[in-house]
Amino acid sequence: MKIEHHPDASTLMSYAAGSLPEALSVVVAAHLDVCPACAAEVTEMERIGASLFERIDAVPMLETMTEPCERSPGREIMQFAGSRLDEGVVTRLLGRQLCDVHWKRLGFGIWHYPIQLSPGSPGDLRLIKVAPGQVMPEHGHGGSELTLILDGAYSDEFGSYRTGDVSDLGDDVDHRPISDPNEGCICLIASEEKARFKDVVSRIFQPLTGL
Repeated sequence: MKIEHHPDASTLMSYAAGSLPEALSVVVAAHLDVCPACAAEVTEMERIGASLFERIDAVPMLETMTEPCERSPGREIMQFAGSRLDEGVVTRLLGRQLCDVHWKRLGFGIWHYPIQLSPGSPGDLRLIKVAPGQVMPEHGHGGSELTLILDGAYSDEFGSYRTGDVSDLGDDVDHRPISDPNEGCICLIASEEKARFKDVVSRIFQPLTGL
């Protein structure tokens, strides 16, 4: 598997620090499962972080602090061991294979499967399945959006993405993905906030889909 698109260094750093939101952390962890380069980079970031932490002088805890501090949600939620995306990601996340997912129609040639996050966790996480050659509605983002290709491929204004690739987009870009004309695509998508669709129809149905 040749991976050409990876999460930004800042995204990997936030993941290593445990400060990345749960939805985004799931996508990063899934990518690390099949990308040795990013996995090694995160390991090095964690090593450096631990080294810096050890140099900080100890500070006595307040007597009122009786509960242990919690790590950021999602940091350890998905540490996959498999080498195939279908087995490593979907099976561990949903307990089933991609072929067994109960898809819900989202639009013409587009299906989705929402994935529940921990209570109180912000953002959105879901699987998206797009028929071959289907054009997704043009949209921007209210925050960060991470997309991991599980099967097939798609292209947009920023390049072509295949299995294992990650599209890491901020709130300052708009794009209009088009699925591969022969394979279509299945993606794991996490976003901090709802998408900002350009066309009226998508905006009308947005409250029903939750995108």
